[in-house]
Amino acid sequence: MLWTPLTRTRPRGLFPLVLAVGGLMLTTTSCLGLSKSSGADARPAADAEVLDTQAPDTVAPTVAKTTEPTTTTSTTTTTSTTTTTTTTTTLPPTTTTEVPVLDRAIRAVGGRSGRETKRVQQRLLDLGFWLPKTSGRFDHATGQAVMAFQKYTGIRRTGRVDLTTARALTEATAKAQARTTNGNLVEVDKDRQVLFFVKDGVTQFVLNTSTGNGQYFLELNQKVDGKYEAGRAVTPSGKFKISRQRADGWWEGDLGKIYRPKYFNGGRAIHGSSRIPARPASHGCVRVSIPAMDMLWTLDWVGRGLRVWVYGEDVEAKNKPIPIPPPTTTPRSTSSTTTSSTTTTSTTTTTTLAPSPN
Repeated sequence: MLWTPLTRTRPRGLFPLVLAVGGLMLTTTSCLGLSKSSGADARPAADAEVLDTQAPDTVAPTVAKTTEPTTTTSTTTTTSTTTTTTTTTTLPPTTTTEVPVLDRAIRAVGGRSGRETKRVQQRLLDLGFWLPKTSGRFDHATGQAVMAFQKYTGIRRTGRVDLTTARALTEATAKAQARTTNGNLVEVDKDRQVLFFVKDGVTQFVLNTSTGNGQYFLELNQKVDGKYEAGRAVTPSGKFKISRQRADGWWEGDLGKIYRPKYFNGGRAIHGSSRIPARPASHGCVRVSIPAMDMLWTLDWVGRGLRVWVYGEDVEAKNKPIPIPPPTTTPRSTSSTTTSSTTTTSTTTTTTLAPSPN
C-alpha cells in the first residue's frame, strides 16, 4: 500500500490531512450459456434424451480501470497523483498438441495420386484429420480429409490440394482442437461443417460433414406411396445423446437411404452418405462418408449414451413454407354384360413432418 502525507494551511486546533490511494486487482468470469434452437419441422421425440444446454465455462476478458487524478494544492506546492489499476485476465486451460516440422514443403498435388500424395495423407493424420491409410492414392476418403482441413482452417473448400492448401498444410503447427476439454462426446460445428470426436477430453480426430440446408421442403415419402414429408431442413442446436442405432448397411428412410445411422435427436442421426458436399445440404441429419461411418462403428465409445453437442448458426431460409397438395380423387369404372355400375374410389394424400431427415 502506497501512502503520501499531504499538508495544507489549517486553522489552529486542526490536524494534518492524510490521503492514501491503493490499487485493486479485479478478476471477472462469465459463464457462456448455450440455448437450444429448433426448426419448423423439429418435434420432441420420446427416444431423444436432451441434456442441459450449458456450455463449458469461459473466462471473459476484463477491462483495465483508471482512477481519476487527485490534485491537492497548498499555498506553496501542488501535488498530482494518478493511480492505474492493472487487471489480470485468466484464460481457460487449452490442450494443444504440436506437430512435427516438415523438412520440405508440401507440394500442390491437386487430386493426383503418387508419392507426394502419401506425404499429404500423413500430414493430414498428424494434424488430426481422419484417413483410413496412407496409400498414396487420392481416393474419396482423402478428398474428405482435405476438405475437412480446408473447412477447419477457413480456406477455400475444394477437396483438392491446391497451392493455398499445400501452404497451409506445410505451415500448420498444432493438431485440430475441439471446444471441449473433458469427457467423451461428438461436437457438430455447423459453422465450419466439421465433426470433432473427443475422448477423455482429448480431440481424437475430425471428419468432414454436411448438416441441414435451412430451406423449406415438400417431398414424397420414399416408403409410403402418396405420402408427403414437409418441413424445414435444419439441424437444431443443443446437447443430446445417441439414443438408438442401426448397425447393418443401408436403411430406407422417409426421405432417402441412410447408412448405419446413430440417432441423437428424434429422426436426426449421424449417418453415412455417398454425398458430403462443401456446404450444408441435408434435411437435418449429419452426414459423413461411408468409410468414416464404418470406422465409427469400430469404436466402442461411439455408441448409445455418447453426448452430441450441436452448435453454430442455421442457414437462412430463402424460400417460404411449401403448401401441402390437396387430396386427389381417381375414378374407376367397371361393367358387365347385364348390369352397369360405376365405382368411385377416393384416395387421400397425407402429410406429416419428416421424422427421418437425411
